[in-house]
Amino acid sequence: MGATLSTALRPQEWPATFWVLLLTTAITVLFQLVRRPAFAKNAPKWYKKGDYPILGSIGFYYGRRADFTREALQASKTGNFSFYIGKKQLVGVSGHEGRKLFFESKDLNFPVAFAELLTGQPQPPSHQDNFAQTFSKALTSLMKKENFIKNLGLLTGDTRAACDALADAAPSKADPDWRVTDPFESFYEIVYQLTMRTVGANDIAEDPKLLKHTLSIFDWFEKSDSYAKVIFPWLPTVNHYLRLYYGAKLAFVFRDIIEKRKKTGKKGSDALQFLIDRGLTLTNIVGFEIGALFAGQLNSGINAGYLHVFLSQNPEWMARLCEEVDSVVARHRTSPSQSCADVLGTLNIEQWESEFPLIDLALRETIRFCLPGATFRKNMSGHDIPIGESGEVIPDGAFAIYLVEDSLFGDWYTDKMKWNPSRYFEENAEDKKVPHAYMGWGSGRHPCLGMKFAKLEMALITAYWVGSFDFEFSDKDGNRVDPSSPLFMNRNLHSARKPEQNMYLRYKLREG
Repeated sequence: MGATLSTALRPQEWPATFWVLLLTTAITVLFQLVRRPAFAKNAPKWYKKGDYPILGSIGFYYGRRADFTREALQASKTGNFSFYIGKKQLVGVSGHEGRKLFFESKDLNFPVAFAELLTGQPQPPSHQDNFAQTFSKALTSLMKKENFIKNLGLLTGDTRAACDALADAAPSKADPDWRVTDPFESFYEIVYQLTMRTVGANDIAEDPKLLKHTLSIFDWFEKSDSYAKVIFPWLPTVNHYLRLYYGAKLAFVFRDIIEKRKKTGKKGSDALQFLIDRGLTLTNIVGFEIGALFAGQLNSGINAGYLHVFLSQNPEWMARLCEEVDSVVARHRTSPSQSCADVLGTLNIEQWESEFPLIDLALRETIRFCLPGATFRKNMSGHDIPIGESGEVIPDGAFAIYLVEDSLFGDWYTDKMKWNPSRYFEENAEDKKVPHAYMGWGSGRHPCLGMKFAKLEMALITAYWVGSFDFEFSDKDGNRVDPSSPLFMNRNLHSARKPEQNMYLRYKLREG
C-alpha cells in the first residue's frame, strides 16, 4: 500500500500505458463537452455570432436577450435562425408563420421548455408523475369565479387597509401636504398579499411579519436563478443550492401551518387547505406556491407599479381613470356619508369585472410595455416540425423561441413606442389586426390561467388608489419631477423586473 502511494505521488515514474489511458480519458471527456448534436439540414441557418465552444450563445442569457434575438433575425433571410445553449438546440421564429406555429402547435410544449431553459431542471418522462399537470389543474380550480366571490371581502379589506396605511405614512421632506411611496415596493406588497390570499394561506396573508418574511424568501429564491445549470444540468452550482435553501425555508413556513392545523383540527378556508385536501405532499405544495408566485407575483407586482407611473406621466388617462372610478362610486353610493372606500367595499364580483373597462385597457397597455425578452416551447412530437411554408423545421427535441416584442411591438401598432390604452378601443382594435398581435395574456394554446385574477387585483388596487389619492411622479423627498424622456423598459431582461433606479410617487388624499 505504501509503495503504491509513493509511486502515485511521483508522476515521472508512471508507466506509459497509464499516461495513454489518462490522456485518452481526458480527450474523451473534452470531446463529450465540446461535441454538440448537429442541426438537421433543413433547420434554419445556424447563427454563429457570439457562439462559444461548450457554452453556446451565452449572450442570449446574460443581458442581451432581445438584442441577440433581434440581431439574429436581421441576419436571417427567412426570419428564422438556429443557435445553441450548451448542447441544447434552439430555433428562433418570427413573422406570421412563426407566430402561428409558436402559439398554435400542439406539438410544442411550454411547461417542459420553462423547466429546462429557465431552471435547468429536465422533466420526467410523460408516463411518470408530471408536476406541470398537477400545478395546472390546481391553479385552474383556484381561478374559478366562486373562489373570487368567496374571497372578495378579504381582498377588498386587504387593499383598503393597505391604502389606509399609506394615508397614515409620514409626510414627505419637501412638502408636508404630500407623502411619498415607491410603487414597486408598496404596490408590489399589496399584490403579494392578494396573491397569497388567493393561491396561498390566510395565515400568511393576515400576519404582517410572516407576509414580509415569505415575500423576502420568494424574492431571494427568484434572484437565485442559475444559467450555468441550464447549460450544465449536472453541475452543482451555488445558485442551485441557494434555491434549494430558500425553497426549504418556504417549506418550513408551510409545514408549520399544516402541522398546526392538524394538531388543532381546525381547517383553513384557503388555497393551502384546498391543496392539503387534494392529497398534495409538502414538496408539491411548496412547488405549487413557488410556481403560482412566479406566474402572478412577478408580472402583476411590476405591472402595478408601472401602471401608476405611466398614469402620473399621462394626465389625460389619469383624468379618465379618476372619472371612471368616481362614476362607479357615484352610481353605487347609497348614503352621502359613504366614502369612496366604503362604496368600493360593497361592489360584487360582476361589478368589479365589468365596471372598470379603462383600468383594464391601461393594464393591457402596461403589459405591452413591461413584458420583456423571449418565450419558449419544446418540440416534444418525436419528429421535426415544419415552420409554415418556409421549408425550414424545428428539429425534434429542439426548443422554439419567440421574441416577445415581435408581437407586442409589431408594425400594426401606431406610434408603438407611446403608452396609449386607446389603441384597444373598439374603433381602433390594433391588437386584433393580425393573429396573435397581442400576447400579453398568452395566446393560442397557452392562455394565461391567472388572467381573471390579475385583472381583478389590478382593478382593486387602482380603484382604491385612484379613488383615494391625487398622485404625481416625484423624487424620494417628495419634490415633483417631470421625466426628461418617455419611460421605456429594458427589453433584454428575461422576466419582469423592478426598475434599476428607484421611482417614486408623491400622493395626498383627494378632496371631496
